Amino acid sequence: MTQVNSQSTTVANKTTVQSVRPCLTFKERAEEAVNFYVSVFPNSRVLSMMRSDGNGPLPKGSLWHASFELDGQEYTAFDGGPSFVFTEAFSFVATCETQAELDEIWARLTDGGEEGPCGWLKDRFGVSWQIVPAALGQMMGDPKSGNPAKMMEALLKMRKLDIATLEQSYRGGA
Repeated sequence: MTQVNSQSTTVANKTTVQSVRPCLTFKERAEEAVNFYVSVFPNSRVLSMMRSDGNGPLPKGSLWHASFELDGQEYTAFDGGPSFVFTEAFSFVATCETQAELDEIWARLTDGGEEGPCGWLKDRFGVSWQIVPAALGQMMGDPKSGNPAKMMEALLKMRKLDIATLEQSYRGGA
């Protein structure tokens, strides 16, 4: 029985959730994508992979299930067949400390993919990413130290984000 009111929600039979993690369902090439992502980000690794033996809905050799970590965060992935496609409604956000780090991740993820506006891109597997500087949140949320509107004006003109230009716009420069 569930009671709902404006103050609280009470659930009589509680279920313990051990973890919540995103699952990426690729049309195909999930194994290639997982191995690629693990190579791009530090502190990343493949935890397990299971392939189809062909006795189910997926062709033999298709990735039935993968568990992997990107920068310590766990994800799962598998090949789902032709009905699965990614949209911009889901994206990963990669936060970078330096321009060199941002440039490297941008270059690797756009290789075979496509650049988008405002720090967004689609990789070669169709997955959307936002590659942003760590300072972006501070600049967006601190009007006392700078001008977030000017910074956003500069950001909206960019594809790959340029940290120096964003900071200069924020501080009242260009």
